[in-house]
Amino acid sequence: MFSTSLKPPYYAVIFCSQRSAQDAAGYGEMAQRMGALAAQQPGYLGVESARGADGLGITVSYWQSLEAIQAWRRVAEHQAARDQGRRDWYSHYELRVAKVERHYGWDQADGPADPGLTA
Repeated sequence: MFSTSLKPPYYAVIFCSQRSAQDAAGYGEMAQRMGALAAQQPGYLGVESARGADGLGITVSYWQSLEAIQAWRRVAEHQAARDQGRRDWYSHYELRVAKVERHYGWDQADGPADPGLTA
């Protein structure tokens, strides 16, 4: 599901990870729990996520402010999940925080793309 209703500026937390074991116990449940918990946090705007068969995943969560991101980082259950991820589920990850100044999208149902559209 795309997070299409966001109005810039906002912040994106980009989490790229390599799973160390595809069937590690509890990973799916923890990922679902963190998604539900994040959605309850003030300043949370949405998330988009994908994971390939090779275990490489990218999750982008969207936030209203840097303060909201820092508050999420301090949630005890999220801290415990990060610790377990380092210990049990990931062989490597990178996290980036970016400010989104603008965005645009296109959907096939909308018809041909505007050739004058620039990024």
